[in-house]
Amino acid sequence: MVIKKYLVSNMNEALTMIRSELGKNAVIITQRKVRKEGVLGIFKPKLIEVTAAVENSKIVRNTNLDEKKDMENSINSIKKLMEEKLSNKSIDDKKLNNKIDNNKLIENTNETSNEEVVKLRNEISDIKEILNKTLIKTEKIDYLHELLKELDIYEQFYDEFKEKIKNINDKEEVRNSLREIIDKEITIDTEELKGKIVLVGPTGVGKTTTIAKLAGKLALKEGKKVGLITVDTYRIGAVDQLKTYAEIMDIDFKVVLNNKEMVEAVQAMRDLDVILIDSTGRSSKNIMQIKELKNLIGKAEVDSTYLVISGTTKNKDLKNIIEGYKGLEYNKIIITKLDETTSYGNIYNLQKLSGKPIRYLTVGQNVPDDIIDAKKEKVLDLLFLEECI
Repeated sequence: MVIKKYLVSNMNEALTMIRSELGKNAVIITQRKVRKEGVLGIFKPKLIEVTAAVENSKIVRNTNLDEKKDMENSINSIKKLMEEKLSNKSIDDKKLNNKIDNNKLIENTNETSNEEVVKLRNEISDIKEILNKTLIKTEKIDYLHELLKELDIYEQFYDEFKEKIKNINDKEEVRNSLREIIDKEITIDTEELKGKIVLVGPTGVGKTTTIAKLAGKLALKEGKKVGLITVDTYRIGAVDQLKTYAEIMDIDFKVVLNNKEMVEAVQAMRDLDVILIDSTGRSSKNIMQIKELKNLIGKAEVDSTYLVISGTTKNKDLKNIIEGYKGLEYNKIIITKLDETTSYGNIYNLQKLSGKPIRYLTVGQNVPDDIIDAKKEKVLDLLFLEECI
């Protein structure tokens, strides 16, 4: 038999405690009024001392209520964890498991468990499953963002990539999937160079050196008849530099100052395989200068316009250049100075933002050697830092 004493203010309080601890089969043996021990007890109301007893075999602990309370606390804890995870992505599986273990969710469950307790168990199981999936998804997205940042991919494309890998559950597969996605998106131009071609782009991207490399590649390596025309009379030494290259390669060279001279120069070179035109570097923000340049090269009736951009251009400037030069109706891309950077994300950013195919990459200062045809596998290897220049 179990006998317990209770010191309470009233009998209702006593009955509640007795039923909770000893069960409905307990009986009250004695009850008497007493004062609290100590001097101060004299001035306070009397308490009731109740003695109750029950046989050991008849004790029924209300384990369902205890378990229910534990489970409700656990559910609230897990829901709170989910909210924290979704907001700051800082919870891991270990923390979740510790929370659940500490709450002792299902321990010594009585056979008389009611439907509500079963329902709570199921709810905990469902919440844990949802949270586990959320954790996996969050880890995958975190890794994707880290990878795109490492590759120097423009941030505005992140959501697009996130959508395309949403069905991938293993973060280790994210890199391979990202490469496959970019492989499908990158476009490379492989057309043979012929006719009249003009190079346009901002000051300092290396247009003059690039056009000299192209001239050397075509004339010396491919045996084509090439002519050079420059309209860049603003930059000191630009004309002399190109003239020197033309003399070394033994190709025609002309300087053009106005629309009339452009028409005459193109007419004089009409029998050549390729005519390369070097333009003046203009700010993409100066609409008037862009219009003047368009008017001048328009007299040449060019077959292709190549936008030349440095691989070292900042992402925030890239978009402005691409938009600013659209008025010149460029249809192909040359990316220069890749030897001056260790990050090649601009290859993707430039092609994605412009929607134009990449034709050439320049990888050094040597004329004519340091210009190469853009090839898909080479571009991908550079982008994913599996190769460097």
